[in-house]
Amino acid sequence: MTKRQDSGPLAARDYAVLARFRLLLRGFVAFSEEAARLAGLTPQQHQALLAIKGLSSPNGFTIGDLAACLHVRHHSAVGLADRLVTGGLLRRRPDPADRRRVQLLLTPRAEHLLAKLSAIHRDELRRLSKELKPLLAAL
Repeated sequence: MTKRQDSGPLAARDYAVLARFRLLLRGFVAFSEEAARLAGLTPQQHQALLAIKGLSSPNGFTIGDLAACLHVRHHSAVGLADRLVTGGLLRRRPDPADRRRVQLLLTPRAEHLLAKLSAIHRDELRRLSKELKPLLAAL
């Protein structure tokens, strides 16, 4: 558990807000996992594709980056990347600036799947924002 700055005792309303926030968050995660499965992906594969697309730097995206984004060990990220390559969703390319590094790139099939999944996730977040905004403001 991380340290927090003490901002005084919590009121009953604080607990209610935190409980509702947690409920909405878990609902979104369940929604996301089911959407990934319906698209033929595991939730972790969806997270990997989204991280590669959304968090790549100008220097590219590596296995180390994937491990850090998903909070997994390096060898787990390698296995995930291997499965995505085998599934035709990812390809590896030597980094043109440093041939020791390997960049991870989405295939056109992955781009298509991710665009569909991201659109429905954006819509769900927009729907949830009507409840989330007042909850966050209440804190």
